Amino acid sequence: NADGSPAMAMAWRAAPRVAARLALGRRGIASCIDPSIGLTEDQKEFQKVALDFAAKEMAPYMAEWDEKEIFPVETMRKAAQLGFGGVYVKPDVGGSGLSRLDTSIIFEALSTGCTSTTAYMSIHNMCVWMIDTFGSEEQRRRFCPSLCSMEKFASYCLTEPGSGSDAASLLTSAQRKGDTYVLNGSKAFISGGGDTDVYVVMCRTGGPGPKGISCLVVEKGTPGLSFGKKERKVGWNSQPTRAVIFEDCAVPVGNRLGVEGQGFSIAMQGLNGGRINIASCSLGAAHASVLLAQEHLTVRKQFGEPLANNQYLQFRLAEMATRLVAARLMVRHAARALQDGREDAAVLCSMAKLFATDECFLICNQALQMHGGYGYLKDYAVQQFVRDIRVHQILEGTNEVMRMIVARNLLQG
Repeated sequence: NADGSPAMAMAWRAAPRVAARLALGRRGIASCIDPSIGLTEDQKEFQKVALDFAAKEMAPYMAEWDEKEIFPVETMRKAAQLGFGGVYVKPDVGGSGLSRLDTSIIFEALSTGCTSTTAYMSIHNMCVWMIDTFGSEEQRRRFCPSLCSMEKFASYCLTEPGSGSDAASLLTSAQRKGDTYVLNGSKAFISGGGDTDVYVVMCRTGGPGPKGISCLVVEKGTPGLSFGKKERKVGWNSQPTRAVIFEDCAVPVGNRLGVEGQGFSIAMQGLNGGRINIASCSLGAAHASVLLAQEHLTVRKQFGEPLANNQYLQFRLAEMATRLVAARLMVRHAARALQDGREDAAVLCSMAKLFATDECFLICNQALQMHGGYGYLKDYAVQQFVRDIRVHQILEGTNEVMRMIVARNLLQG
């Protein structure tokens, strides 16, 4: 605290304190942005559990995990003890059996403590759900319990060096030879790659296009499975990202989810939920950033008075809060549609992901701007929220692809 200013003094514990405000009955949080509004008593209860965990087990360490690039395995296993390792997985294999809306509420809450770690947990949950939903009874009982407890961790392998948005053009091949598939190819930008135990892999077992794609579960230690170097990223530093490489990698036919040719459908159904999950992580980061901005405007003085007295900044804060609530409502609406199996669920998930990740990034970025030069210092949590949620506009389908999905739905008639 070299300059002795109140603003600098508050920086060191800002993230944990904001997370604690959310956890402790939301004292000091205006009711208009209260994330518990409209929830059932059960939902409020597990939201509180998630907020408490975020405040005590994540927020105090998020800066260290980011700086030292620590994958916080033990913290995530503690979260799994609360049921967060398989939130929307069936209870008979260790899951919590909650709804997509419940899941959104939980990931939003956890993300106030560390967005990067929560985002990995959301991907892990998507993978476990895919095995639970499309796997045989034998596969469900073999893989899901240890994944729900986070004794083991999972990664989702769709993107390739040459196929990102055009996922149906993937080239990783799986040739069947008797009771095994022989995989050759590589996947890029895989969250958890190299540190995780189970890889849900989309690969080509047939001809070109989506109907030639199947889904295999590849276990770490399988001969022919290797990993690229750990990528250096702007954010998401509490989770490793590597290429996943297959060189004559023999995988049992018994590790295929569903039938041959079903892989692309499995991948896209997984992503519908993944888009809700990642949008929910953006909501948590944006909510924390609004509170950080609110606190900074109250404490920081310029021209002899608190920044909170500046009408321009008041209006910007009001806009941030309005965008946050609008995004939250859209995400929760899409989550209900997905849970209900509505025909328009996929496009609503795309709309929610597009709107929430764009708006929440703007909220976090504006919060940084309100901090002035302090916002650019790593002592202040707001810059980490900005860095961690920037990638949400890219992954789980870029926001340009989300626009394509929405436009196609509107124009198909």
